[in-house]
Amino acid sequence: MEVQNTNTTMPRIGDFAPDFEAITTKGKIKLSDFAKDRWIVMFSHPADFTPVCTTEMSGFAIRKPEFDALNTELLGLSIDSIHAHLGWVDNVRKNTGVYFDFPIIADIDMKVSKLYGMLQPNESETAAVRAVFFIDPAKKIRLIMYYPLNVGRNMNEILRALEALQTSDKHKVAMPLDWKRGDKVIVPPPKTLKEMEARILDDSCEKIDFYLAKKELEEIVG
Repeated sequence: MEVQNTNTTMPRIGDFAPDFEAITTKGKIKLSDFAKDRWIVMFSHPADFTPVCTTEMSGFAIRKPEFDALNTELLGLSIDSIHAHLGWVDNVRKNTGVYFDFPIIADIDMKVSKLYGMLQPNESETAAVRAVFFIDPAKKIRLIMYYPLNVGRNMNEILRALEALQTSDKHKVAMPLDWKRGDKVIVPPPKTLKEMEARILDDSCEKIDFYLAKKELEEIVG
């Protein structure tokens, strides 16, 4: 018999991130108390002391300086006790030298997992899937990624997407396929006939046509 997902509270892109209080490895936190000028990448994993999760959490820990450089807080979560979290953090540090120096929510009552749609019954009713929520300084959800229990995430893509969102916000541009730092960005398309004619005559950008034009970011900033 097929199991249906009955979770009706799953947040969507553009929604304000549901607020919550939780116990973490860094003490009690409240989402709305995070600094108003910081982004948040909140990510869930199925369980402590498991192989794929260990590689992922280690990846976040190793690359935390890159998230710091992008003005972003890391916030982990699984449906485990605080004691399991602390034991796992200590175990990984002893075995690999990698230290999970960011808060990990002990969501033993599944409160946050249910609030954010991290429990998906066709996958598991007791373990959170590998979800990633990108939350901007206004506490709005800007991007959501979901992975199944048996496939690890791509850290390069998480960082790439985060930087793309921030760059797009700052310079009012869009990002083409596979955009990464240093690549050209897409400038906004014309909205009037006059703007269209000006774009057609504009030789300062790389044009596929008037509606698709790219520029070096330095040219826009300058």
